[in-house]
Amino acid sequence: MRSKALSSDSSQISKERIYVALLAAIQFAHIVDFVVLMPLGPTLMEYFTISPKQFATLVSSYSFSAAIAGICYGVIADRFGRKNLLIFCFLGFIIGTLLCGLTNDFRILLSARIVAGCFGGVLNGIVFAIVTDLIPFERRGNAMGIVMSAFSIASILGVPIGLAISDEFGWQKTFWFIAFFSLPILLASIWIFPHLKDHLREASVKEELLRFFKLLKNMDYFKAYILILIIGTSSFMLIPFLSPYGVKNVGIDAKDLKYVYLIGGLFTVITSRMIGRMTDRFGTLRVFIILALVSFLPIYLYTNAAPMSLFTYLAMSAFFMVIVSGRFIPAMTMVSAVANKDERGTFMGLLNSIRAWASALATLIAGAIIVEQDNGKLENFDLVGYLSMAVTLAAIAFSFVIYKIVQRKQIQEIRNEENN
Repeated sequence: MRSKALSSDSSQISKERIYVALLAAIQFAHIVDFVVLMPLGPTLMEYFTISPKQFATLVSSYSFSAAIAGICYGVIADRFGRKNLLIFCFLGFIIGTLLCGLTNDFRILLSARIVAGCFGGVLNGIVFAIVTDLIPFERRGNAMGIVMSAFSIASILGVPIGLAISDEFGWQKTFWFIAFFSLPILLASIWIFPHLKDHLREASVKEELLRFFKLLKNMDYFKAYILILIIGTSSFMLIPFLSPYGVKNVGIDAKDLKYVYLIGGLFTVITSRMIGRMTDRFGTLRVFIILALVSFLPIYLYTNAAPMSLFTYLAMSAFFMVIVSGRFIPAMTMVSAVANKDERGTFMGLLNSIRAWASALATLIAGAIIVEQDNGKLENFDLVGYLSMAVTLAAIAFSFVIYKIVQRKQIQEIRNEENN
């Protein structure tokens, strides 16, 4: 009997690994689509003869679209099977990305980016909802680490591959490549994932809308949204301005920035797995607090950096990426345990929308503080760093609130199981 139980556990863990790997591949595909647009900036600005402001509109259109779509997704998330929603949104993302590669007009490209963001941004919430559905809490930290490492892999591979394809065949072919690369992942998703319909319940559209607004009033969920909003704000105050500060103030050659993505991404891929395992072993709250406190050092070093060698700059950048992005792993694992099973899709959709809004809000705040001097250098980046640290302290304080909610939920689940 014991050998059968062990065999069953081993089989289940093997299935979980396949699910997580496929979810990470989906994350990789839609994140590459978002990340690759930034290094293509000079090419697109020259091709369409557009200003930096217009290019910024092109980049931000994806995030704003994703944020709005996340709210709409939240209304219907638990009305449909997770697999069906995943397939629908992934297919929409592929179509939107393919449209980006089929146009020579800036307005059509902008529209195509909105379509891609509408579906690609929602994919993030669906993926995390499926991770929460398929992976038990005691192994979820490691799974979250693997799925979230897709961002690092996208940075490592997406930037150089996107630029190489653009240089050799034209920028449109970069989006062709992403779309066709995504097709086998879509087919594998159709074949491998279970339907995931346990959370469904019959309800009219009116009932779903009432349930959605009731969910918005759920104070436990609201507090979880606040934590992610705070963490996202503290990170995205800095991230959009790291490269400009490195070039203008630290003296790094713009051509060497690709090594920042390569080295930082490699270290983050490795450490994401480590942080995920530490989260499962030592607990979400403890790991988050440690990473949040340690993050003060790379934030201070980066935002107060003076001219330095490329090697030192790469080491500092890698340290920043590992710690600052690593904070999301225990935070997301903790927050994922707040939602009830039948409301998880809606919860994750809204959570993803909150993250998108946080990135836009943080960028606007930092942009209002940072000014460019006559010599081209950026001023007040150190002030943004101190503000980011202050926001991080708020996140640490608020994490205790979320942890108590998770503990209460777990005790309640144990009691329900005992009663059943």
